Amino acid sequence: MDADASAAAATPPSVEDEGRHPFLVALGERVRTLRSRRGMTRKAVALAADVSERHLANLEYGTGNASILVLLQVAEALQCSLAELLGDVSTSSPEWLLIREMLAGRPESDLRRVRVAIGGALGQGRTESDSTRHTRIALIGLRGAGKSTLGQRLADDLGYAFIELSREIEKFAGCSIEEIHALYGTPAYRRYERRALEEAIQIYPEVVIATPGGLVSDAANFNVLLAHCTTVWLQADPADHMGRVAAQGDMRPMAASREAMEDLKRILGGRSAFYSKADLHFNTSAYAGVDEAFLALRDQVQRLIATPSR
Repeated sequence: MDADASAAAATPPSVEDEGRHPFLVALGERVRTLRSRRGMTRKAVALAADVSERHLANLEYGTGNASILVLLQVAEALQCSLAELLGDVSTSSPEWLLIREMLAGRPESDLRRVRVAIGGALGQGRTESDSTRHTRIALIGLRGAGKSTLGQRLADDLGYAFIELSREIEKFAGCSIEEIHALYGTPAYRRYERRALEEAIQIYPEVVIATPGGLVSDAANFNVLLAHCTTVWLQADPADHMGRVAAQGDMRPMAASREAMEDLKRILGGRSAFYSKADLHFNTSAYAGVDEAFLALRDQVQRLIATPSR
């Protein structure tokens, strides 16, 4: 990051000081949120969008009056539509407007029921029996939460298969995750992710699936997961996340940042609303070690899968 961009990132101006337009402020907040949700550094987005890092920093802090073409480039880099970046995806259709009006101001519990009902009406919801869905356990969360370690032990204890979805993605692609992104880009990775997930669901009625941390960033893939699996959000304190990932010898997706801890917190902040859709939240940092965490997780999962869906 150059000195100008660093300065811009370190000292964002206030709305009062700079007289920023509220629309530009809101636009910048959406860019930051989408970037964090994707787990991308500002430098990575700037490179993908072919804009300067300083220009992107100004856009994020509401001081840059970007052209439509630049906004389109940023949207493509963030794998979202221009409408989503601008903040209103429901103005192109009267039906969208009517639906939006009905849902405006509703609590999350109501929105969840509507989403499940819509999925069922469109053939994308929970069409299987409760017992089938409950015997597929999907672990979600950032790297370092314990998905692989606890997932394998949980599968062994339940007598289920264990699937590391990242390894299945690599099998489909015939190369590593890093090579998929480098050679083919994020859209191709999401297609492989979808194929691997759908195959696991089709083949295994009883399985524990450790999912990639960024799966929740793709709404279509996350909907499939929610519809066909009981989901468990494995959480950890940021320091534990960092320590465990470093112990694995892999700093992805924070490798390009000098402020890895802040990056991790931003990524978690961008994804937490999606992770929170899980049926069970479990904080691994609340336990003294792996054995204690596993025993507590096993008990909670067993109670969860024995309880009929609400």
